[in-house]
Amino acid sequence: MGKDKLSKFAAIKEYPHVFEHNEDETLALKGNWRKDFFKNDNPIVLELGCGKGEYSVGLAKHFPNKNFIGCDIKGNRIYIGAKDSLEQGMTNVAFLRTRIDYITDYFSEGEIDEIWLTFSDPQPKKPRKRLSSPLFIERYRQILKKGGIVHMKTDSNLLFEYTEEEIKEKYELIESTWDLYGDITADLDPLTREIFHIKTHYEQLFTSRGSVIKYCKFRIG
Repeated sequence: MGKDKLSKFAAIKEYPHVFEHNEDETLALKGNWRKDFFKNDNPIVLELGCGKGEYSVGLAKHFPNKNFIGCDIKGNRIYIGAKDSLEQGMTNVAFLRTRIDYITDYFSEGEIDEIWLTFSDPQPKKPRKRLSSPLFIERYRQILKKGGIVHMKTDSNLLFEYTEEEIKEKYELIESTWDLYGDITADLDPLTREIFHIKTHYEQLFTSRGSVIKYCKFRIG
């Protein structure tokens, strides 16, 4: 591991709003995120596979009355969003470094209000590992409140088509578009337009190559 990565890992261990997997302090937050960390009763929004945390930080700026937690296994990526939010004095955003496979270890039943899946790996050869597969949806079901919402933003036709089929068979579709930015219209309120234009590092990379961004929102029941 390079010196830069090592320094980032060392830094996030000192950040008060970054929590490492399998540590006692992190495990103790299960069911207690509002009370023990955020110190409020506001809704919690979880971004899975948050990368550098652009969406978690961006949404937290727009919604000061919601709490946001970005989750990723890559500590050197989390460092970017964690450093940014810390320097800005933001108190409604946190980061959790763990694999999404273990997400139910860190949140209790109904503790999460919304989940964002932003540019997840489409796993072309391993559909079971897609973050919208039944395997993962069942994990989300355990931690989402009744009526909680899942958002997906992706450049992958494969993943989006797969997700739409899963929704059609099992879940409640709220909104879906194969061309998010092409479908954004002037009659949307300014906040919604601004939210949709928050772009992660990967989204900027994909759109610069001509990729069309897809978006859907659904309830898993």
